[in-house]
Amino acid sequence: MPATLSFTLKQARRLALAAQGFNGRSSSAAIKAVALNRLIERLGILQIDSVNALVRSHYLPLFSRLGNYSSDLLDQAAWSQGRRRTLFEYWGHEASLLPLSMYPLMRWRMQRASRGEDIYQQLARFGREQQDTIRRVLASVEEQGALGAASLSTRQERAGPWWDWSAEKHALEWLFAAGEVTVAGRRGFERLYDLPERVIPRAVLAHPILSEGEAQRGLLRHAITALGVGTEKDLRDYFRLNPGDSRPRLAELVEAGELLTCEVQGWRQPAYCLPEPKVPRKVVASALLSPFDSLIWERSRTERLFDFRYRLEIYTPQDKRVYGYYVLPFLHNERIAARVDLRAERAAGRLAVHAVHEEDAGLDEEGMLALAVNLRQMADWLGLAQVQLNCPRASAARLREAFTQIGGV
Repeated sequence: MPATLSFTLKQARRLALAAQGFNGRSSSAAIKAVALNRLIERLGILQIDSVNALVRSHYLPLFSRLGNYSSDLLDQAAWSQGRRRTLFEYWGHEASLLPLSMYPLMRWRMQRASRGEDIYQQLARFGREQQDTIRRVLASVEEQGALGAASLSTRQERAGPWWDWSAEKHALEWLFAAGEVTVAGRRGFERLYDLPERVIPRAVLAHPILSEGEAQRGLLRHAITALGVGTEKDLRDYFRLNPGDSRPRLAELVEAGELLTCEVQGWRQPAYCLPEPKVPRKVVASALLSPFDSLIWERSRTERLFDFRYRLEIYTPQDKRVYGYYVLPFLHNERIAARVDLRAERAAGRLAVHAVHEEDAGLDEEGMLALAVNLRQMADWLGLAQVQLNCPRASAARLREAFTQIGGV
């Protein structure tokens, strides 16, 4: 029996960072659609979230890896009609954008949803009890084309906050989970639903239906490619698989020689990697990370890899927040070296830096300069003329000095 592969923690970090596309940003040349699509194929997924304190979360991971790209490229890939559409929306890791090539890997999940399995209990109950409403809403979509929930709602009272959905919104969400409708586009942030045959390319829909096992193995292959190295929990979390599905599929991939078991220094659980993993000698990268970036969205993995405990404090009462409202981790080379509380103040045309919290090892002069460069690039990308430093800590003075070296805020 061959010896189990072993990685130091530094090697595991380098594997993970390289797998996630942190291999140095592109040159100053304009980012083309082909580069964007290649990166999304590698990541396999972009998480969507409604928070807009800075920019919608699905745009940020691409900026972190590519630099100043046009967000129109992502909009076209996700919601345009015709050949420029290369993505679709579905439940991947929460609400997500995924490459069209992965549509066949999600149909088993749609089939389960149609049976009321692996979806929210409230939605499953609605599917059992409100088939008349579901059929009525589906008929409206068939007749009228891309529709939002607001245009279908028959409720008279004013909607409440958060998940106080109308019956029609529930019906659309059930149909979406079951794959009977898909997202054709968005109006603002509102989903517009249409029939899959009017949105998804014919060749994709005609792909042979995969068994659950085949599809789950495919998702785990994508996960290990995107993670580089990971435990069973890391791999199944990437596309939110159940342990009862992921564990036998991983065993099958190991038996087939497609995955290897390995050990990582300091990790209690065994891990997996691809055969013949190529560990970079070093990774040079600086990036502000979305709270929903696939590098860090599994918080226990982030702690194991980077010794970095991270929690989003948006929903924490202000007097109980430790770091701030919308805090982005700052990756510098092979460490997460700081946390930066940011807000896009669009009316004033500025990127507001409310706090910089350095980790224990801190940022040296080169690291602080890299943070200033990233903030300036982010402001430019967002079309904001100014970076305003509101930091109450000593970091503000160092950051201001770094900005003087790159031409000011």
